[in-house]
Amino acid sequence: MLRNYTALTSSMMQSAVSYAQPSQPLPEKVTVDDPALQVLTDFKRVTAIIVLAGDAVDEAHSRMIKRGVRLLLVVDQERKVIGLITANDILGEKPMQVIAQRGIRREELLVRDVMTPQERLQVLGLDALRTAKVGHIVATLKAAGRQHALVVETDGSGRQTVRGMFSTTQIARQLGVTIQTSQVAQTFSDIEAIIGR
Repeated sequence: MLRNYTALTSSMMQSAVSYAQPSQPLPEKVTVDDPALQVLTDFKRVTAIIVLAGDAVDEAHSRMIKRGVRLLLVVDQERKVIGLITANDILGEKPMQVIAQRGIRREELLVRDVMTPQERLQVLGLDALRTAKVGHIVATLKAAGRQHALVVETDGSGRQTVRGMFSTTQIARQLGVTIQTSQVAQTFSDIEAIIGR
């Protein structure tokens, strides 16, 4: 059966080899009148970066830095989304409040201590986004006072799957706004300045 096939030549793997990951090419430039889906980070095309609730906060922060993201999905052992954690959750006041309240050291602080749990997460439905514009997303993020918005897809039986997310940083980059700070208010005023031109 294999008489027409010869074995391929193999070689030893080099050290420090990385691995391929899915990428989603987003348009470099958009306007507020472009379709909202042009600024969506789609988890069917880009791997969502995850963390467990029992992982150390410092591990979550390290993962964010390594992957160049400011939000991680928090999942359980079955990889079901149980919350999210942002760079603001890690670098803001929350960790110091928990440390003071519980009398623990920074190294003992876990993701579950500062994450936003699933029951407090507001999400956008993918179907509603099919006719939305980038401007709708900017207005939604601004009204919520958040830098990120999760997007869910609902199947025929009503079950949701996190399909992707919007990020003010990504939207600002695609709108051509230079972000000088991680402050939400500053980001939105920068976006509005570009829109007003």
